[in-house]
Amino acid sequence: MAYIRSGGTKECIFCTKGASSNEKEDLVLFKGKRCFVMMNLYPYNTGHLMVAPYRHVGNLTELDEDERKELMELITKSVAVLQKVLNPDGFNVGINLGRVAGAGVEGHVHFHVVPRWSGDTSFMTVIDEVRVIPELLSDTYERLVVHFSKDK
Repeated sequence: MAYIRSGGTKECIFCTKGASSNEKEDLVLFKGKRCFVMMNLYPYNTGHLMVAPYRHVGNLTELDEDERKELMELITKSVAVLQKVLNPDGFNVGINLGRVAGAGVEGHVHFHVVPRWSGDTSFMTVIDEVRVIPELLSDTYERLVVHFSKDK
């Protein structure tokens, strides 16, 4: 609700978080050469991650080959880490291009990696558009970040 009431932000969260030096506070799990992985501050489910390039581009067609490769590598790594740590039953991995397609941040291309469990939707979401997240973001961050280190 705090995000909805605030009217959002004028700055690009991916440019800001990608350039941040305080990864823990900004929920950044991994920084690669061209792309990075961060937790979603307003997750659909526990462990909801986003993978984005540092470069501010709004469409897949604007990415260069190295950015596309690293994005796919980090999406794959994200799925592997989430499988190991959270043991979900499945995943939604996707991208929304353009506001009409559901992009919350339409100017900076990014992928969502959302772990799913059987029965993870409840009446709360259906009736009130409310999501119940059973673990603090900071606790999930601590459980995931150790698996994103370069030597693992």
